[in-house]
Amino acid sequence: MIRTLLSNMATDYGRLAGSLVLLISLVSSFPLRPDTKWFGTCGYESCHTTKSNLLNVHLVPHTHDDVGWLKTVDQYFYGDRNDIQHAGVQYILDSVVEQLSKNPDRRFIYVETAFFYRWWKQQKPDMQQTVKKLVNEGRLEFVNGGWCMSDEATTHYSAVIDQMTMGLRFLNETFGTCGRPRVAWHIDPFGHAREHASMFAQMGFDGFFFGRLDYQDRARRMSDKEQELLWRASDSLMPPVADLWTGILPNGYNPPDGFCWDQSCDDPPIRDDLDLEDYNVNDVVERFIAIANRQASVYKTNHIIMTMGSDFQYENANLWYKNLDKLIHYVNARQANGSNINVLYSTPSCYLQELHRANLTWVLKMDDFFPYADDAHNFWTGYFTSRPALKRYERISNSNLQACNQLEVFGGPDSRKGPFGEGDSQTLKKAMAVAQHHDAVSGTEKQHVANDYARRLANGWQHCQVLVSNSLAALSGSSAERIFCDSLNISICPLTESSKKFSVNVYNPLARPVTWPVRLPVNGTTYVVLDASNRSVDCQVVPVSAATQDVRRSRGFAVNELVFEVQAPPLGFTTYSVSRLQDGPLPASRLLRTPTAIQNKFLRVTFDPDTGLLSSLSNLETKQTIKLTQNFYWYNASNGNNNRSTQTSGAYIFRPNSSTPFTISKTAKTESIQTPTVTEVRQWFAPWVSQVVRIYSHSRALELEWTVGPLPIDDDLGKEVITRLDTSIQTSQYFYTDSNGREVLQRKTDFRPTWHLKQSEPIAGNYYPINSRAFIRDDLNQLTVVTDRSQGGGSIHNGSLEIMLHRRLLYDDVRGVGEPLNETSGIFPEGLVVRGRFLLSLDHPSSAADTHRPLAQEVVLQPLLTFTDGYLPPKTQLQFSGLHAALPPAIHLLTLTEWDEDSVLLRLEHQFQSWETQLNSEPVTVNLQKLFSTLNIMGVSELNLSANQWKDEMTRFNWTPQTDERTSLKDFQDFSVWEVTLKPMEIRTFLLRLSQR
Repeated sequence: MIRTLLSNMATDYGRLAGSLVLLISLVSSFPLRPDTKWFGTCGYESCHTTKSNLLNVHLVPHTHDDVGWLKTVDQYFYGDRNDIQHAGVQYILDSVVEQLSKNPDRRFIYVETAFFYRWWKQQKPDMQQTVKKLVNEGRLEFVNGGWCMSDEATTHYSAVIDQMTMGLRFLNETFGTCGRPRVAWHIDPFGHAREHASMFAQMGFDGFFFGRLDYQDRARRMSDKEQELLWRASDSLMPPVADLWTGILPNGYNPPDGFCWDQSCDDPPIRDDLDLEDYNVNDVVERFIAIANRQASVYKTNHIIMTMGSDFQYENANLWYKNLDKLIHYVNARQANGSNINVLYSTPSCYLQELHRANLTWVLKMDDFFPYADDAHNFWTGYFTSRPALKRYERISNSNLQACNQLEVFGGPDSRKGPFGEGDSQTLKKAMAVAQHHDAVSGTEKQHVANDYARRLANGWQHCQVLVSNSLAALSGSSAERIFCDSLNISICPLTESSKKFSVNVYNPLARPVTWPVRLPVNGTTYVVLDASNRSVDCQVVPVSAATQDVRRSRGFAVNELVFEVQAPPLGFTTYSVSRLQDGPLPASRLLRTPTAIQNKFLRVTFDPDTGLLSSLSNLETKQTIKLTQNFYWYNASNGNNNRSTQTSGAYIFRPNSSTPFTISKTAKTESIQTPTVTEVRQWFAPWVSQVVRIYSHSRALELEWTVGPLPIDDDLGKEVITRLDTSIQTSQYFYTDSNGREVLQRKTDFRPTWHLKQSEPIAGNYYPINSRAFIRDDLNQLTVVTDRSQGGGSIHNGSLEIMLHRRLLYDDVRGVGEPLNETSGIFPEGLVVRGRFLLSLDHPSSAADTHRPLAQEVVLQPLLTFTDGYLPPKTQLQFSGLHAALPPAIHLLTLTEWDEDSVLLRLEHQFQSWETQLNSEPVTVNLQKLFSTLNIMGVSELNLSANQWKDEMTRFNWTPQTDERTSLKDFQDFSVWEVTLKPMEIRTFLLRLSQR
């Protein structure tokens, strides 16, 4: 049941309507199902009693179950391929439930909903009731609750929100209030992003625990007792909206040395028979007390936490619980003799509650926890780029999923079952959720596991293609077959290569109109392109580049590309018809020389005629010009044969042998093509590195399309390939990177904001994750680079920005994956080839975000093209927009997806930070009733970010910072329940009850 607001209420009665919404909410069960409400002793009420005059040691039994790493998701769940790693998640859950049922004092936490969901579906009703009882009594507690434990460096915020929503929804609908996690738990990710903390705060979590911290940062925090802190995770949202109490666990996520009682461990059990010769109770107790006191000396309160478990542990939970029962009994027995140690079964939320009760102040942190190093020469900055093809495929899959979700809403039931069969979005949603795991899109898995992630995404997209085809058929009135061409980036599309007449449907998933360049592989020389109004569109035929022919191999045979720019309406589609003419001019000719300059009405780019390299970039609108050179280089990856350290470069770790990279070529062979639609300079640096410098006629961004690979290793040298932009901008060591695609953080070379850095790796130690953009600037100029996937990079030299593109390594870095990062495939047995794009913009710093914010969204959510052969039926609707009007430039429609039969989930976000731009860094109001053109909104309710709590019912612990640097920001109230105001960087989530018009 949804809290509803009748749509015929006049807007002037906003306050009355708000009261009615609130009134109805009191009897509503959503977002919980009616049979899942519970008012028992779960959560904070189920915590064991502590002793205020003693040191309380909270033992947290747990397992860390990677959703793929050394084995695939399926192999981990079923316990297959134990020759790789002994791990079977189904047996862990079987065993834990059995052991929890034997003793009501015992506790266990579980994290990865992807595994639990699968296990739950296989259980009989009596077992499900047993588990519900354990959850309702707080004996089995869920923490974090997402489909997976996401990576924090290489994930995009939209995909993280989606996977958290999926996992938390299942827990809500299955267990009600008692299934809702109170804390976020990221014990294994390799560095921690500020945007993740902001999202967790907005999801309603009371606190956040993680395990990995830079070794220098930990040492400083231990000495100052600052391993527990208050993280202010946004510089735009009013505190405490994005404030999150954060705790750094003492042993990563492992038990203290000597106290691991899993079947995978070698520590001796507690032998408590006095008749035994090797009776060891006193030894165990004294060692434990000593460890507890040492740990307490570096934390602030008389409560400490110990993680009792690790990777895939508790498959035989009896081993753990039998020894933990004894440990608690014998340590607490010492209290009679004056011991100050009190040990108890606990959970992270129970521990957090005790710290909250202590009513202390906490040191404030405002940056992030990147980069992470576990020793002087061991920086985990390689995975920012590892497996670049998978990283791009994940980003494309997210774009496809959002289009699929939107079209499911607009197409209604006909989209799920229509002329093309039965389609669904759920398969791709689950595949995308799994891909956010910290050993998935991060690129730190074994090769066969990476293949499995890609296979899941491809399978999910196949399901969505049916849905998309059905929806477009319903909206356009044409059930003609629709063809999807997923390899247009390398000029492959069998339909366009062979057809003399076809149409292109362009669906735009953004809530504003877009102009987008389309390049289609063709074999003709002259074409006519007509838009939805039957007007002729400028188009050009250009020859396919030699680099593209090489990378596509025998998968396509087009000799030319048809290039034209499309204009698509907001959240809708338009249709272009393409006809091949028999006679006409030849394709644009290639000029085998370097042009002095190329330009459109917005940009001008110059080249050095002697080298073929870029030499300057100008913004013709603002009359700005900077010197700009760009080239490709490679770092020689360390093989561990080094007198300073034996650390190698691998999937996780970036460690070059030298701070000076090798130049691939000081000059580029060039050819250029100049047409009214597009002008491009094709550069060739080596057989394995090429690039196209491209300007489209209506674009304010310079496109650099790079192709790298296969990286040669016949010299037995691992290679880490970068491109570097060197400019005349005076950066003074500062540069800027985004956090998960949202807020931008300032970086400084050889510097950390919260401790004095002893830099031991001048390259790897200055690399940061770049999720969607990075920029350098001074008082006059800002050069922004928008990326098409997550990559690593830094500003090593004044005025420069370097970004790593590809890695091929010959040694494992000894962090568990057990194989070198040496990617090949059936198509590329000699080594993987990767292609990608950068979009460069030059602006004044005060207005640069007005360009790069929407530009980055266009790359993340790009138009979806479908093709139909021949002529469309006469009454086909060629154009559609799901919106009454485009949203304002500052507002981004983040989520539009089916929730149930008559409701959808909507997220709107303000995509600018409060300080970025005078034009768009202001609050914006949107009227929800006037949003959609084909849907009537019958009711609306606001939820928290993860859609598992009503926004007005969400409460969190209040924490007090030691020094509060909050700025006074004006608060804005909504004028009515229909008109919602979004402040800079605010995301608002709504459940809408809809009917089709």
